[in-house]
Amino acid sequence: MKIGIYGQFYHKDSEKYIQLILDVLQKNGVEVYIEEGFLKIIEQHEGISTPVSSIETFKELDSSYNFFLSIGGDGTLLKSVTFVQDLGIPIVGINTGRLGFLATIPKETITQSIQNLLEGKYQISERSLLSIETTPQNQELLELNFALNEIAVNRKNTTSMIKVETQVDDEYLTTYWSDGLIIATPTGSTGYSLSCGGPVMDPETNSFIITPIAPHNLNARPLVLPDTSIISLKVSGREESYLVSLDSRIATLTNDTEITVKKATFTIKMVQMEDSSFIKTLREKLLWGEDKRN
Repeated sequence: MKIGIYGQFYHKDSEKYIQLILDVLQKNGVEVYIEEGFLKIIEQHEGISTPVSSIETFKELDSSYNFFLSIGGDGTLLKSVTFVQDLGIPIVGINTGRLGFLATIPKETITQSIQNLLEGKYQISERSLLSIETTPQNQELLELNFALNEIAVNRKNTTSMIKVETQVDDEYLTTYWSDGLIIATPTGSTGYSLSCGGPVMDPETNSFIITPIAPHNLNARPLVLPDTSIISLKVSGREESYLVSLDSRIATLTNDTEITVKKATFTIKMVQMEDSSFIKTLREKLLWGEDKRN
């Protein structure tokens, strides 16, 4: 078995959790590869008893990997998606960060969770993604033109609103006067969209969410659409350009650029432990059920 490991930051006590992961993987004879940049971060800290020089590294993944471990928070897992892309490698999210809607394995259960993973005691949750096309083409968006959580347009270098003319399947929907507009997947419904008043959706739902950011149209509300929809956006405003974000990646587009957003042609496989579920995650992360009346 071959497993890749990735992280972006060195959280408090990370060395302890990384060592636990290495111990259980090596005990089970797993081939371990750590992303080159993350290994350099690890080398800057003490506390890893496993000789760092003995660990193999990678810059890019291929289909030979059985699992991909993301160590950190949800931001790290979103970055992990850019490594996995359409290879179909299951992603295991280990939460050493804060909230963690995507990275659901708590650091306190790392050893047992990894052992369960190696023994096949897990489930796979297939997550849909969004893809983006621009006219004219933007070079920054050609290679990594997909997002697991959301694609959003935002104003740039101005405090003024932008105007987002929106069409769905070539039919005019409305024009949003706002700070921006979010198109989110069900996975992303607990992210940026939620903070802007969007609904929470089960990851199994075959839908998209359009959520305006601070709209000036007081009757503008989040809208749920089937994920077969093709959404087109034309942005204008006082500035000559605006921002488009794909999860954590940002590019600048000029106002004459038209955006088309639709469902990506591949999915991401998320590993879910047998004692975990989306409903359980909601209760724990949003503190549902904490009301004493329950």
